[in-house]
Amino acid sequence: MIRRLRLYEGRGFDPHRNLAVEQHLLETTDEGCCTLYLWQNENTVVIGRNQNAWKECRTTLLEQEGGRLARRLSGGGAVFHDLGNLNFTFLLPSADYDLGRQLEVVRRACLALGVRAEFSGRNDLLAEGRKFSGNAFYHHEGRSYHHGTLLVDADMEKLGRYLMPSAAKLRAKGVDSVRARVGNLRELCPDISVETLRGALRQAFEEVYALRAELIREDELDDAAVDALYQKNRSWEWNYGQRLPFDFSCEARFDWGELRLELSVEYGVVRRAAVYTDAMDWALAPQLTAALENCRFTLDALTRSVTGSGVACAPDVCALLAEQNI
Repeated sequence: MIRRLRLYEGRGFDPHRNLAVEQHLLETTDEGCCTLYLWQNENTVVIGRNQNAWKECRTTLLEQEGGRLARRLSGGGAVFHDLGNLNFTFLLPSADYDLGRQLEVVRRACLALGVRAEFSGRNDLLAEGRKFSGNAFYHHEGRSYHHGTLLVDADMEKLGRYLMPSAAKLRAKGVDSVRARVGNLRELCPDISVETLRGALRQAFEEVYALRAELIREDELDDAAVDALYQKNRSWEWNYGQRLPFDFSCEARFDWGELRLELSVEYGVVRRAAVYTDAMDWALAPQLTAALENCRFTLDALTRSVTGSGVACAPDVCALLAEQNI
């Protein structure tokens, strides 16, 4: 039974630290306590634990425009976060986990601001048929969290560009995001803002659980524990290097001949490369194969390796790779 409520409001916008704080709050959840964590990320794509980063996001474009990719512990699909989006997390003992009650907090907060929300079959929240909140869940060693997004006034143009699937043929074992019609709450209620929604969530949290919430101060967090989780969250190995094997292929015809690249990627690294071409230069295929194998699967790493291989057609190969929206 929930006998105590706690509230923590994050003020930083770094996704890797925010997710570290979330995990730390989970790991320190006490019996009979439910914590509501409200937080925001700036210009970020967050992918589910079992997703393939390159299949879900145009990673190079995101990084070129100053954005960041982050992987969370929970399942579900890829989402875009900016400062027009508010994230919420309920953290509590698994024995007290109640999805309906938790979602009622969000539904009631929206209703207080003039938005009638309804639950969908995928644990999403809809308003007038448009999705404005996606939810995901994590359960571990007797503790659970339920978190989600709340689109208030997010940049839909960026959302559409960053979450566009790669033009390359990716056959992945990760889980595809479910594409859905999404909309901002501001479209339904022009007066709503992230701050008014924060206030409505705080009030609804206390109303639904019929308890007063204690504020968690920043200095109550264990800085060393949060930093250790932060370092993991920002690492290449966590965000890109998980063992989610997939195949990548692309091809084009140039003045000097036809070229097809087939790459097998594992832990974010090209483990095997096959190069097919009818070019007159017999050494082209083995040179490119050597350049691509054991290379990290990022546009920058691939193009640097191809350029460094010394093949005459390197600019064409790099242009082909750049067209794939890796």
